[in-house]
Amino acid sequence: MVVFLRVLAGFLATVAGAVVIVPILVLVDLTSGGTGLGLCPGGLAACSNGYFTGPELFGLLTLALFVVGGALAVTLRVLRSVERRGGRVSAPR
Repeated sequence: MVVFLRVLAGFLATVAGAVVIVPILVLVDLTSGGTGLGLCPGGLAACSNGYFTGPELFGLLTLALFVVGGALAVTLRVLRSVERRGGRVSAPR
């Protein structure tokens, strides 16, 4: 149980890091003449996205970060609880 929770916590931390890095990768791709990972298919000069594309992406990534962060917090709390009890998990009644 403890090993599973540690692996889950590591996975969630990795996902949170990936969510944080996505905007940086988009900007680096756009500045190097790319499509911004599909955000602007014609490149930055021919980008015809609306005004709300950026804030929509920001809101989606922020929501994803809060969900992953909450899941990580719950996982770490359960892990601490299990480790305090010596790794024993009580059976449901």
